[in-house]
Amino acid sequence: MKTVEAIIETNGEVRLIEPLHVPTPRRALVTILEEAPTVHDAALLSEAALAEDWNRAEEDAAWAHLQPAK
Repeated sequence: MKTVEAIIETNGEVRLIEPLHVPTPRRALVTILEEAPTVHDAALLSEAALAEDWNRAEEDAAWAHLQPAK
């Protein structure tokens, strides 16, 4: 089971935010939220996933040359 973000247009068309590939046709459930997401909402949703990648020692080492000398 997987949850993906989508926009439901006023005509009922469901538009996925990101491409989704499934091996065979699948059933889905649609939950209609109170309001359309804002750009700020999307940024907050991606923050944890990005932090996981950014907060690695390898990432710090790769960007160390841009930090002021200590």
